[in-house]
Formats: sequence, structure tokens, C-alpha cells
Amino acid sequence: MLLYIILGLLVHFVFFASIFDIYFTSPLVHGMTPQFTPLPPPAKRLVLFVADGLRADKLYELDENGNPRAPFIRNIIMNEGSWGISHTRVPTESRPGHVALIAGFYEDVSAVAKGWKENPVEFDSLINETKYTWSWGSADILAMFAKGASGNHVYTYSYDAESEDFGAQDVAKLDTWVFDNMKEFFHAARNNQSLFSKLNEEKIVFFLHLLGIDTNGHAHRPSSREYMDNIKIVDEGVKEITSMLKDFYGNDGKTAFIFTSDHGMTDWGFHGAGHPSETCTPFVTWGAGIKYPQKVSAQKFDDTYLEEWKLENWKRQDVNQADIAPLMACLIGVPFPLNSVGILPVDILNSTDLFKAESMFTNAVQILEQFKVKMTQKKEATLPFLFTPFKLLSDSKQMNILRKARSYIKQKKYDEAVSLCKELINLSLKGLSYYHTYDRFFLAFNVVLGFVGWISYASLLIIKSHCNLTRSVGKEVKKPSHLLPCCFVAIGILVALFLLVQACPWTYYVYCLLPLPIWCAFLREFPVLQGFVTLLLTFPPSRFVGYLLLFILGVEVLVLSFFYRYMLTAGLIVFAGWPFITPLWTRAKSTSLSWIFFCLVLAVFPLMPVVGRKPDIFLVMGAGLLVLLLSLFVVTSVIKRKDSFVNEELVLHLLQMVSMVLSMCVVYGTHKSLLKKQGLPLLNQIASWMILASSFVMPLLSPLILFDRLFSILLSSMSTYLLLSTGYEALFPLVLSCLMFVWIHMEQETLQQSGISCKQKVSSIQFAYNTDITQLRDLYLDDLRRAFFLVFFLVTAFFGTGNIASVNSFDLASVYCFLTVFSPYMMGALMMWKILIPFVLVMCAFEAVQLTTQLSSKSLFLMVVITSDIMALHFFFLVKDYGSWLDIGTSISHFVIVISMTIFLVFLNGLAQLLTTKKLRLCGRPKSHLI
Repeated sequence: MLLYIILGLLVHFVFFASIFDIYFTSPLVHGMTPQFTPLPPPAKRLVLFVADGLRADKLYELDENGNPRAPFIRNIIMNEGSWGISHTRVPTESRPGHVALIAGFYEDVSAVAKGWKENPVEFDSLINETKYTWSWGSADILAMFAKGASGNHVYTYSYDAESEDFGAQDVAKLDTWVFDNMKEFFHAARNNQSLFSKLNEEKIVFFLHLLGIDTNGHAHRPSSREYMDNIKIVDEGVKEITSMLKDFYGNDGKTAFIFTSDHGMTDWGFHGAGHPSETCTPFVTWGAGIKYPQKVSAQKFDDTYLEEWKLENWKRQDVNQADIAPLMACLIGVPFPLNSVGILPVDILNSTDLFKAESMFTNAVQILEQFKVKMTQKKEATLPFLFTPFKLLSDSKQMNILRKARSYIKQKKYDEAVSLCKELINLSLKGLSYYHTYDRFFLAFNVVLGFVGWISYASLLIIKSHCNLTRSVGKEVKKPSHLLPCCFVAIGILVALFLLVQACPWTYYVYCLLPLPIWCAFLREFPVLQGFVTLLLTFPPSRFVGYLLLFILGVEVLVLSFFYRYMLTAGLIVFAGWPFITPLWTRAKSTSLSWIFFCLVLAVFPLMPVVGRKPDIFLVMGAGLLVLLLSLFVVTSVIKRKDSFVNEELVLHLLQMVSMVLSMCVVYGTHKSLLKKQGLPLLNQIASWMILASSFVMPLLSPLILFDRLFSILLSSMSTYLLLSTGYEALFPLVLSCLMFVWIHMEQETLQQSGISCKQKVSSIQFAYNTDITQLRDLYLDDLRRAFFLVFFLVTAFFGTGNIASVNSFDLASVYCFLTVFSPYMMGALMMWKILIPFVLVMCAFEAVQLTTQLSSKSLFLMVVITSDIMALHFFFLVKDYGSWLDIGTSISHFVIVISMTIFLVFLNGLAQLLTTKKLRLCGRPKSHLI
């Protein structure tokens, strides 16, 4: 059994990791020559304002009184500079957003896991190329570029991490701190000759990272008064800094300004995916080298923003986020960042046509250099007869385009030169993408081959263990031949040599060699497969096709539920009709009615709004009261069942009820404190962590009787879940658990009707009861249904709480009872535990189902894993890295969720066994042994 678990985990981890190797690997290459415009730049210095988490619509739109929310920025748009929307990419997080802005390339999607730390890989950036850079803001962001810079020319000034508190009275102070410190810095420079001379050098950058808007958005939502007021504070700060710099430099006209954001934010205060509210950020630029506003009569865009913002008469010039890096490099005359894939927006430049053409030529050569290096690397790592070059950009075509563009510049045909350079850039980017995805089909084929092999082998294991056909086949099996393993070993050696010759990464060996032992093990069980096929042939074709279509329909419903949550509602309504097509309705009417009732109640949840968008503290309190009422009912039954009034079980129930009351008090008190902007009370924080810690211990003190243990797990889980809830989702685990209790009863009733003897009633079954291996029975179609039920309930456990298949669906307000100071990994862990609690409740119920149905836990669990794996394979083919960023982000999320669910099943199964079968004994109590 242990060997199967290790093999299964290995296959699933490889399958999980493969998505990033196949679709989302780092685009960086090294070995290029720096390129810069060989003409004097228009600016000596550049000021970059990055308002973290600022949405374009919230900056540009007018307020409820028809006045601009950011009057200074609005004045810039209308009188001094150029404006538009900067389109970001997935993942819309701070780190990849700033890398795109300052280094000009888009990190792979896995960068979201690297979070807010320093550079995990080396890359060139605008800051690295400057003579001096001074930056103010969050240490997490500033350190990324300070560490990677060569020399000692980058200076950072940041506040303490504790200042990033979502529950603080005024988080806009993060931005006022930046403005105030920059003002003090320039004031001090007037009396410091060394600093004064540095500030008057060319090719310098001032970087202001403004985190207050993002923090207010997380804490209060982007539609809140706090978010809007913070925008006004930033607008006023930008105005003051602009005025101060003009005064300091004697209004020399050599300062360029850029105001933008790293990412936007959803209406419910989160980001990470590809919704337009996350990917549309403001872009405003003015000063040296920037065109003045251009009035137009009409503009064509796919959106209606211009009319909504009352800016239809001012020319809007959208850019991709990575385009800002070459623009900044061009303005101050430093080399373009080596790994930049941004295209210089020449229409924004207020300079000579010669300067525009030369800058565009430099941009084209800089991107072409990356293409050449990428092609060389791939050519050297591929056997000559297997290498297929990118035909649209051959060496001769590169030379022709460059020669022609240079000729146009000499002939002063600048527009033609710019157009030709853009063509070369587009071809180079397509070529980069071509070589970047060169091995995609090869890798995907091997990964799918291995995963299909695992699904096939796992299916054979179940058939071999539980079908009568193996008993007859087993007599005919001869001594296994060594020919088959030798053949696979020979194939493995050839594959390894093939990869070695091409100097492939070690991951390629894993993807290509892993399928071999799996398919070898599968083919060694060929007699079992042969017997199973023979058995299938005895089935009526119509019956076999009917069952197959029913299974496919069930899997497709689960797949569709990732796109449309209401499919879960439809599935639960179908489940509610299950008793009517079986004898259950006549033999167990009360149980059937309970099943129908809770299925229909649970079916309401997928129709509810996504969690966090409409918080309601009173629903959280209501859920706690319902759990307390249910607990009182159970305590009453415990008192009636026991001879003595006070006993260990009763005391435990009362302690768990006290924990529930404490959770309700903490939730209510924290909510009130945060509304008053008084932060998280220390006592509430301590109580929250104590309740979380005790929730892992309390169930282990309860009796091992099936329903007693399950109810204890529910109480402990609900105490923690209330602390992590913001609205109606607090009711979800309670309804789900009630349905799970009924499911256990329904399965035992079904088993009795199948003619299988059940020696114990559900009320007397103990989790410590060890099923004799001789009592394990053969498989029935009902067992496949049980496995499907579990997968369906697990998917419901995720989507039923209102989560959507996207990283932007998680609400940071869920963790405010535990901490409010920004800590991405701790907050992520708490939100992950909130998601896992319903999973744990379902898995504990499944443990009870396995016990009552007398089926091998290994076989039933393997059926569940196989069903999940078929879904994962489905989503593997749906992953895309093209199209809208919303589609890309969603496709990644779908695959990651379903494959993670399959991996977590193994650990959740172990956790469920621990919670249901282990018992802690208090010191001094006599030990009692269960038979």
C-alpha cells in the first residue's frame, strides 16, 4: 500500500509541476549586448510614481458630485501630458507587476509563489542601468531591484513591515511617509554638497512606491471612502513632489514624470487573476520628452471608458505594462533593460523624428538580440536533423530589415524606418515565443502518456483486488517473464541517451522516463486486463454503453461546475431524487426525507454571491447560534445516555460549546474594533490562535463512537471556521455536515438492500473497529457511485463556499481575527485552512462510509483518485497561454485546483484517519482497550 501511495504522489507531483515547465517557464536569456539610443536624451532625470493597487477607473472617473477625484492628475491629462491605460498581465501581483514596469518583461505565472521576496533569478532592469536611483516605499518592493543592481548606486528608504496593517486607523500614512521623507531628503540635500552634486547628475531616477491605496483596498474595498480619500492624498502628494522638483532644479525642463500602478483590484478587494479591474491600471506621463495633450473628435476603443470618464476629447494612448520600461530608458538615455520585451510607444515622445527612429531601431536590435541568443541555445541543444528553425525570421531576413531600416533613417524616411522596426520587433517576439515553446508538444505527450498509464494501472489494481475474474485468471498466470522488464529498461536507456546528447534539463528525464515503469507494471497485469475485457463482453452492449455515458456525463458536470457554479446546484437537485429510483424511499422514508431536505438546502449555496463581496457579520453570528442549538440537543442526549450526570464526554461537549461562544465573541468584537479603525485587539488575537490550536486536539479527546467523534470534529472545525468567515459561508460547513451524517445512514441502508450483511448499527460502530480482511467484499456499481459522490462533495466543498476558480477570489478580511499586518504566507496558510475545513469534514464522513460499507479503503480511495485524475487530464488540455488574461488565469487556476485536490486527497485521507481513529487520554485516567 505504501508503495502505491509513493508512486501515486510522485506521478501527481510531476503532473502538477509539468504545467509550469510546459506552459510557463522563465523567458529570461543571458548574453545580450546592451543597446541605447545614440542621441542626447530629452530628460536628465525621471520620477516614477507607482500607486500600488490603483485601478484605472477609480483614478480617472469623476466623483458623485461630478468633480475629478484626482484634480492634479486630471489637469496633467488635459494640459500637460499624455495618458492612457497600462494593460498588465497575469499574475496581477506586486512582484511581477513591478518587474514588468522596471525590467520590461513578464515573469512566468509561478512568480506569484515567489511573492514579495528579492530576486530569485538575475535580470537586468532600468534601475541597474541608471547612474543613481533613490527609492522610497515598502521594503519588499525596493529590495527586489536594489539587490540585483550592480555597483553601489541604488539607495532605498523604507518603513517597518509592521506599518502595513490592514486594521490600522490610517493606512494612508504609508503614502504620506513616502512624500514627507522625499521632501526631507531634498531639503537636506541643499546643505550637503556631495548629495547635491549627485542629484544634479544625468541618468538618475526617483522611484516612489505608494502602498496605501492597495492596503486600503484590501481592508475596505475599492469602492470605500478610505480608498477614494487615499487617491486624493496621493494626488496631492504627486502635486507637491512635482512642484518641489521644479523648484529644486530651477524649472530646467529636464525632468520626466510617470504615474502608474503595478496592478488593479477586484470590487471585493483582491487581485492576482486577469479580470479587467485587475489588469487595467492608469498611465499618465508628463515633463521632458513627453507630448502635450492632443484633442480629438472621436476615438475607437472596445470599451466605454472614455464616455464614463468624460475624457473622450483627449487622446488616449494605451500601453502594455512592459512598454513603460523602454520608454523610461529612452527618456533618460540609458541602455534598454536586456530582457525587456516592451515596445517603445514612440507616439508619446515629444522629440525629433530622427530621435524617434533611432530609439525604435535600438528597441528592435535589443529584442532581436534576445531572439538570436534563444535560437542559438535551442540549436545547440537539439540534434541537427531534428532542429526546425523559425522560418519567418531567417538570418538573411534579419540583415535585410536592419539594413533597410538604417537606409531609411539616412534618407530621412523616419516613418518608414519606425514601421519597419516595429515589424522586426513583432517577428522577433513571435520567434522568441516559438523557441520558448519549442519542446511543448514533446513534453506534453510524455506527461499525458505517464498520467494515462497511472490511471490505467490504478484501475487494474482495483479490478485485481475485488473482481472474481482474477481468481480464475490467477490460476492460468505463468511465471512472469523477464523479457518485458528488459525491453522497458532498454527503451529507458535509449531515451536517457537521447536526452543526454541534447543536454536536456533534468526535468525532461523525469517526464520521459516516468511513464516507462508505469506502463511496464500495467502490461505485467495483462491477464487481469484480458479477463476484465472478457467479462465486459458478457455485458449487454446497451447496458455497458449506458453506464459509460452516465459516468462521462457525471465527470462533465464536475468539469462544467468549475466554469458555472450553478451546475453543482443542478447536481445536488439530481442527488435529491436518488431515493425515488431505489427502494430507499419505501424502506427508510425519514432518512430519505432528510437526504432530500439537506441536498436542496446545500444546493442554494452555489447560487449565492462569491464570498467576501457582500460581508454580513449577522449571518456569521447566526451560524454560531445554530451550532450551539445543535450542541444543546447532543448534550441532552449524552445526559440521557449516561448513568452519571458529569462525565468526560459531557465535559468535552461543554468545553467545545464554550469555544464556540468565544469564537462568536471574538468575531463580533474584532468586527466592531475594525469598523472604528482601532485595529485588532490583542486579547482577540490570542483567543483566535488558541481556538485554532485547540481545534486539532479537542476531537481526539472524544469517544471513538462514529457519530460522537464526527460531531466533535464538526464543533471544533466550526469554532475555527467562524473566525475565518465574513458572511453566509459560515453556514456552509454546518449544512454540509448534516448532509454527510445522512449520507452515512443512506449508504448503510443501500448496503442492506444489496444483500450484504451489516453486523452493527451505525449508532454503535466505532472508528477503532478493525475490519477483518476476509470480510472485504467484491466491487459493485454502487461503489463507483460512492466514489463519484465523494468527488462531487469535494468539489462542492470548494465552490459551495463561494470561491471561484481564481486566485482573486479569496478575501483577506477572512483572517482579520488572527492578524491584520500584511504577511502573505501566514495569511495564505490561514485562508488555505479555511478552504480545507469543508474538505476535512467530507473526508471524515467518507471514512465512516468506508467503514459501514465494508469495502477496502484502498480500493474506494483509488476510485476517487481515478475520477479526480480524469478531471485533471481534462483541464490539462484546457490550459492556455494565449487569449485574454482572464481566460489564461482561469485555465491555470482550474488545473491547479483539481490536481491540488487530488494530491491533497492523500494527505486529507491521512488527516481524516488520524481525527477519526486516534484517541488522546488525559493523564491519570485508566486505559480501556477496545476490541
